[in-house]
Amino acid sequence: MRRLWIVVDVALIVLCLGAAVPSWRNGIHTTAFEASGDLPAFEATRYVGPWLGAAALLVAVAGVALVDLVARWAGRTR
Repeated sequence: MRRLWIVVDVALIVLCLGAAVPSWRNGIHTTAFEASGDLPAFEATRYVGPWLGAAALLVAVAGVALVDLVARWAGRTR
């Protein structure tokens, strides 16, 4: 039964970290504006809170699963 939970923990870690990357990338939008008359060219970055919050939550869940994995693995070797 412990082996099943170890596999579940590893799968959860991989899925959460895999989902956190596109979530983080969707949370940051950069727009480039060209020079217009007297105004210089610049880039504006907009942060989308729900996407960044989802990425942070996914990383936190992966961290908890990692702690659980280490605890189960350490308990198994005894």
